[in-house]
Amino acid sequence: MSALARILAVVALLAAGAARAAGAAPAADAALPAGATIAYALTNLHWANYQTPDGKAECPEGFNEGNREQFKKRFPETASRRSLQGTQLQWEIDSWYPTTADDGFRFLEARGPTALGLNLDGRVGPSDFTSPEGEPGVDNQLYRALGCIKNYRGPDGAIRFFDDEMIGRDRYNRIIIELTGAGDLVNAPHVQVTLYRGRDALLYDATGKQVVPGGSQRIDTRWGARFIRQLNGSITAGVLTTEPADISYPWGPFDLPTDEYMHAARLHLKLTPTHAEGLIAGFSDLDSWYLQMMRSWSTHHQNYGQTSAPALYRALRRLADAYPDAATGANTAISSALSAEFTQVVIVPSSRPDPATLAGRSPAGPYRSPR
Repeated sequence: MSALARILAVVALLAAGAARAAGAAPAADAALPAGATIAYALTNLHWANYQTPDGKAECPEGFNEGNREQFKKRFPETASRRSLQGTQLQWEIDSWYPTTADDGFRFLEARGPTALGLNLDGRVGPSDFTSPEGEPGVDNQLYRALGCIKNYRGPDGAIRFFDDEMIGRDRYNRIIIELTGAGDLVNAPHVQVTLYRGRDALLYDATGKQVVPGGSQRIDTRWGARFIRQLNGSITAGVLTTEPADISYPWGPFDLPTDEYMHAARLHLKLTPTHAEGLIAGFSDLDSWYLQMMRSWSTHHQNYGQTSAPALYRALRRLADAYPDAATGANTAISSALSAEFTQVVIVPSSRPDPATLAGRSPAGPYRSPR
């Protein structure tokens, strides 16, 4: 055996030992050593919008106008009197403190029978969709609001692009899921899934564009404590499904830390030893959703892909379909789905929280409305 071959053999043995000790992902047979865990870090995340190549099926009348187009119609340059307070500042006020009053502008909702998502209420109703795979009863009213806004359409929608991009680049968004109790990644009747926020950068390949498996992550038990959540789940035919539970998760672009809150959220992810991908679906809290959008995307950025914040707010309120307010009866959450991709990581053992502190933990509450 040559010196190089001996060195390579030693490296392989050390890597295998480290993987067994840390509970890293196994080889392609998807079997896990007894008592082992496997963790994945989120690398891509965006709202799940069903799209046809030309958009005609879901948006037959075209796409929505944005702030810029509606601003020009509302405050025409030919007006005899214009002021900063009465135009630009008024628009910002209407965006940050929106109402449901009719503004005279038409909002184009996504149409058609097909949408991405899950059956969240266990029923098949008149407003439900059918998944591209033919599953009926899909609940995703957020898609109706976002499907015909260019910002949220891929691949060139600005918000869609940066939502995906900043999940990997910004450490604040480092969402980790860890599976415990799975004998393999094909079938496991009882799996515990723990959500964490990580502290470290992802491991990229030489191109700097593709996240590769095997990187290490420390758990943020201080500033990320509010995101820690334990879910019950199972694996069937290589697909992880969790029971509904309220979750809060970090999601902020451009180093602007903001969070989202989802009622009765559940994961539906296809698993491999190195990756996981699929849907995170539930009922998004409206105030949290809208304030996250406003804090993350200024009027300037909204104009990249024709988002009118006041018009979108009215659509969200109109389409909200869950969690009615006790006082007013108005729904405070909207059915939604996220497309998510994960890559396998190894959690640094010394960063793990005390298991006793995880039991019964509740997520941080949703944002309160600025109104």
